[in-house]
Amino acid sequence: MYHYAKTVVLVGLAACVVATGCAGQPTTKTISPHPSQLVFPPLEYEVPAPSQFREVLPNGMVVYIAEDRILPTFDLTVFIRTGGAFDPPGKAGLASLTGEQLRDGGTTVLSPEELDDRVEFLAASLTSRVSDTQGVAGLSLLAKDIDEGLELLVDVLRRPRFDEERLRLAKDRLLQNIKRRNDSTRSIEGVEWGFLMDGDDHFSNRYPSSESINAITRDDMLAFHSKYYHPGNMMIAVAGDFDRAEMLEKIERAFGDWPVGEAAPKTFPEPRHGPEPGVYVVDKEDVNQGRVSIGHKSVLRGTPDEFALRMMDTILGAGSFQSRLVKKVRSQEGLAYSVRSRFGQGIYYPGSFRCSFQSKSDACAYATGLVIDEINRLRTEEVDQDELDRAISRLVESFPQRFQSKMALVTTYLGDEYTGRAPEYWQTYVANLKRVTTDDVLRVAQEYLHPDKMVILAVGQTDALLAGGHDKDPDVRFDRFGNVATLPLRDPDTLKR
Repeated sequence: MYHYAKTVVLVGLAACVVATGCAGQPTTKTISPHPSQLVFPPLEYEVPAPSQFREVLPNGMVVYIAEDRILPTFDLTVFIRTGGAFDPPGKAGLASLTGEQLRDGGTTVLSPEELDDRVEFLAASLTSRVSDTQGVAGLSLLAKDIDEGLELLVDVLRRPRFDEERLRLAKDRLLQNIKRRNDSTRSIEGVEWGFLMDGDDHFSNRYPSSESINAITRDDMLAFHSKYYHPGNMMIAVAGDFDRAEMLEKIERAFGDWPVGEAAPKTFPEPRHGPEPGVYVVDKEDVNQGRVSIGHKSVLRGTPDEFALRMMDTILGAGSFQSRLVKKVRSQEGLAYSVRSRFGQGIYYPGSFRCSFQSKSDACAYATGLVIDEINRLRTEEVDQDELDRAISRLVESFPQRFQSKMALVTTYLGDEYTGRAPEYWQTYVANLKRVTTDDVLRVAQEYLHPDKMVILAVGQTDALLAGGHDKDPDVRFDRFGNVATLPLRDPDTLKR
């Protein structure tokens, strides 16, 4: 009872102080009528230079390292220069399966069950995976267990068992997933968009089939591992509760006696296919909504217009609820829960510009017209300075989130070195954003947005999509935007029609 009464008194006193001010007189505070009118002091955040964290081991491995004493934890990420782009003919899925089974298939010292038990006992996270252009392995655990954690990680990376039973189960899961490829319009749309942008023969569109999965053997995985998993293809980011010099010695001991093999290529081939403008409708009978993507090829990262393009994209559809597409298609017209744009700036070859949304079948053509109108408006009307300022503020204010922890910082720098980004990129990032003008946005919109080259992909009930008939404008149909090609679903296994 005493504690309760004391709490009430303290709360009451605090309320009095707030109400009367320090001098006992009432205070007046102006409250902004709308959140958008709130005024904050300028955000000042300076990114430390990558050179402060970069070390090179005697075997040539690059390590980005940072002490972080806030919590007694330890995090380490390894990037491996490999990827599905290196899958041999007829063995699509080999890289991905190898990356997964490095962790799940045990080691020559520990069975899969023993490895699982040891990781669980340490309350650790030990992961491994491979994407099209990169392999990644990660370790997180308490700092007191660093030595054993490093030993487990190196054992997984260097001496995989590729247990036959775990491999069989993994193949079964993949085969089941292949059968379900056409279950969702999102999956269908993603596959079709990739084919339309980069063609059937590009490595990014080389999907595993039941034939390729069944053809993969344990020996294939051992050979793939031997070729790509070695210190000559590895880079490390590490942060946690440790002494920097001591940790570098531990990493050097862990990886130092591992022979350095031949380095993998640092670039990947460009697509040879150019998108054909037009409207492509893929039939999915059992849905009452359509998914639509609109766009064309874009640019390679590093163009002098990179930041003007980023601002253009933020204003158009990448700026969440402040973007024009969200305001028009979602807020004003109520046609889609989510609508967005992304002007992708590719790392190894040009990316794609893509606007996308999902809506009722009869509204898809009408909403497509609204998106194209907003694209054209960017090309013909200069944006307001206030709109540009809001877009700049959004990116500037979210910028420090990329470096919210020491591990996030060193992982970002690790990724930059892996992909060949300039070391000073983040030091000049904010200044480059603030340098963009309304003239720049209009100029890049006119130069890089091409209404005459638009590819429009719609996935859903073909008849309903093509009929149009939305209440706002019943006459708008997809044939208004170009020649229409109606396409059947691809075979979920082979992805052939």
